Amino acid sequence: MGRQMTEMLKGTLEGIVLAILSVQPAYGYEITARLREQGFTDIAEGTVYALLVRIERNGLVEVEKVPSEKGPPRKVYSLSTPGRAYLDEFWVTWGFLADRLGQLKKEGN
Repeated sequence: MGRQMTEMLKGTLEGIVLAILSVQPAYGYEITARLREQGFTDIAEGTVYALLVRIERNGLVEVEKVPSEKGPPRKVYSLSTPGRAYLDEFWVTWGFLADRLGQLKKEGN
């Protein structure tokens, strides 16, 4: 992933992770695996875990500790009501930006 993609992801990764959690609850490693399945192969697990701490602190997710076959219980994240509202706003904002960028590209060609 190029530097430009990395910089753009900084502003959108929170929304992307919330979108993943809107489909089904998941723990950190599952979220990272889903990101990789979607083509975000260069995102480090540490980045995802730091983001999860932040969105938990901001009340955008609910956390349930689930027993693990190996080691300590896993934290399973699911979208909270404020998280759903944040995600809805993210999609509106993303749609606006995509429309404007598409228009600029069209004008530039």
